[in-house]
Amino acid sequence: MAAIDDETVEPNEGTEDAVESPRLGRRDFLGGAAVVGAALAFDQRAEAQRPTRTPSVSATEGPASGDSDDRYRPVVTPNGSALPFRWVDGVKVMHLTAGPVEHEFTEGLRAECWGYNGSTPGPTIEAVEGDRVRIYVTNTLDEPTTVHWHGILLEAGMDGVGGLNQPPIQPGETYRYEFTLGEPGTFMYHPHWDEMTQMAMGMMGMLVVHPRRPRGFVPDRDFAIMLSEWAVPIGAARPDPMAMGDFNVLTMNSKAFPGTDPLVAQMGDKVRIRFGNLSGLDNHPIHLHGYSFRIAGSDGGAFPRSAQQPHTTVLVPTGSTRWVELEANAPGDWAMHCHMTHHIMNQMGHGVPNMVGVGDQRDFDRRLRRLVPGYMPMGRNGMAAMGDMDMPQPTNSIPMQGGPGAYGRIDMGGMFTIFKVRESLPSYEDPGWYEPPEGTRARPATAAELRADGIDID
Repeated sequence: MAAIDDETVEPNEGTEDAVESPRLGRRDFLGGAAVVGAALAFDQRAEAQRPTRTPSVSATEGPASGDSDDRYRPVVTPNGSALPFRWVDGVKVMHLTAGPVEHEFTEGLRAECWGYNGSTPGPTIEAVEGDRVRIYVTNTLDEPTTVHWHGILLEAGMDGVGGLNQPPIQPGETYRYEFTLGEPGTFMYHPHWDEMTQMAMGMMGMLVVHPRRPRGFVPDRDFAIMLSEWAVPIGAARPDPMAMGDFNVLTMNSKAFPGTDPLVAQMGDKVRIRFGNLSGLDNHPIHLHGYSFRIAGSDGGAFPRSAQQPHTTVLVPTGSTRWVELEANAPGDWAMHCHMTHHIMNQMGHGVPNMVGVGDQRDFDRRLRRLVPGYMPMGRNGMAAMGDMDMPQPTNSIPMQGGPGAYGRIDMGGMFTIFKVRESLPSYEDPGWYEPPEGTRARPATAAELRADGIDID
């Protein structure tokens, strides 16, 4: 396992000693937003070590001009995108459009979902601590909606709870949200009007606030992953927003394996992975093979360095975010997945009889096939063999498990992806499958080896 050395790990972004630099409370932040915004406009360029292969991270004297922002290293949203913006009189202006989305979870399974700007999750929003942002939201749905900026400390009238903070945005209307961003961290956005339906249909997105003065852990690779769960009945054209537990499509950025893009890094890269969870019901323990990492923060802010613990699994509660940090120091293709075993399956059925361990019923099976042509007992010897059977699939559905791997089928699906680390990368494109050095891959044991080590398998 590639672990983090306590002596070499630096504090993560925004981590400060609680005595010397206490967090601003909501009242302190809102009351001083104008003063903070003006003061930050005169910040000096941050002094941080800058990797040569990626865009520089720096603070500027006020916001950048035009449609670019070179003050931070952009977040990578696998299978996703970043929200475009432009600067207008010192304000970062963006536009979200809520509406129907034709979405493919993975090859073979498409559904009519809802989202933002033609995708689910919506594009990742990025800005810098102290920025003033103005976000226009256009509603092209057939019902009202709002947007809540989950975890952001702002004025009550901008919080986006329909009926409480604002009237809902009616179909065809465009609303304007404007606020100043405070503490850096990992946040989300989603509706707060008919959220049971709208979030179940895919309306959600990540929101990242970068520090004004990067310090401590400055990532070379910064990933954002939204965790969500869906109920898509076999052959259905739409998710079922009424489901209360029968979720059968588990996704990372609304993709189920093998449709998930890998996370790619080079040896020596500092890596941050941000997780948001807007699942309807479930928490997700995300486990990364081959590495330990430090859980560095949540949607409440950065954790003090003294509170960060080494883990190989991070529990991401529903309605919350977590981010983890590590150094890419072990080459290979490393699995990263939810450790709830039903969450690494695709369109798993319910109410199926348990056939595991059932004895020889070939005569019964033969007689039943006379009445039900094509009948095949499932799960008698476990479910792994199901992925190898070339069985016809119902329209618009996918097998429960399985995707291509370097050595055959990977017997997982759903909330699963791969962290790919290589010694050298000409670019951050998918490098293909890892080839372990000679003698470092598991293989069948020989009879001579078994005898030499005293292993009797007779």
